[in-house]
Order: sequence, then structure tokens, then C-alpha cells
Amino acid sequence: MIEWLKEHETVLTLLGLFSAGSMVLALFFTPWALSMISADHFVSDQRKGSRSGRSFGRWLILGLRNLLGVTFVFVGVVLLALPGQGVLTIFAGVIIMSFPGKRSLELWLVRLPFVLKSVNWIRSRRGRGPLQLPGLPASPTNIE
Repeated sequence: MIEWLKEHETVLTLLGLFSAGSMVLALFFTPWALSMISADHFVSDQRKGSRSGRSFGRWLILGLRNLLGVTFVFVGVVLLALPGQGVLTIFAGVIIMSFPGKRSLELWLVRLPFVLKSVNWIRSRRGRGPLQLPGLPASPTNIE
């Protein structure tokens, strides 16, 4: 085992740096991303136009977004075995991707009491109002 570690010291160092870098990026970008979500994101209808009328450029962007999301999910799975933000990276990948049932998955996740309370706490620290969810009052009391 010691010999294997010595033989792969460079790879392990790079993985450690990648892991530390992803953790630092997550600490800075997660609060920013959560504050950029509009408070009524989950109660307003976000669907725009017909999906059948997409141009080539929109299909290309959709494909690139999904590729980036899959990459994040893969990196997140790798980070589960390394010190770093594996679960957070997987969630970021899922959020970036576009797939059937995504909105239901997001609603289920954000309705978890710990998640909702944490998200709204981060949003309040950045001067943003709490997220409004279908079936919940549009006040800070929905975080308890």
C-alpha cells in the first residue's frame, strides 16, 4: 500500500488540490446561486414557449447544459470518495441538467425542512426574501 501511494503521489496531490478547490468554489458560489433564485421561482410557471419549436441553437445549448450537468454529477461521485463537496456537486449537476420530472425533484428537495431552513437562512444573509413554495405561506414562517 505504501509503495502504491509513493508511485501515485502526483495523482493524489492533484486530486487533493482539486478537492480543496471544489470546496472553496462551493463555499463562494453556493450562497450566490441561492440568492439569484427568485423568491417565487417554485410558484410561478417557468415554462416558456413550446418545446417542439426549438431552433438548432437552443438544442445545442440544451445539449451542452446537459453535458455540463452530467460532468458535474460524475465529478461529484468522484468527490464522494475524496475530501470535498461531492453531494453538493452532484446537486449542482442535477440543477444544471434538463430532464422530465426535474421540477418535481427540486420541489421535493427544497420542501425538506432542513434544506428549506438552510436555503432561506442563506438567502436572508444575502438580503433576499424566503422562497415561496406551493401550499406554504409566503412568509418567513415557512422556514420553521
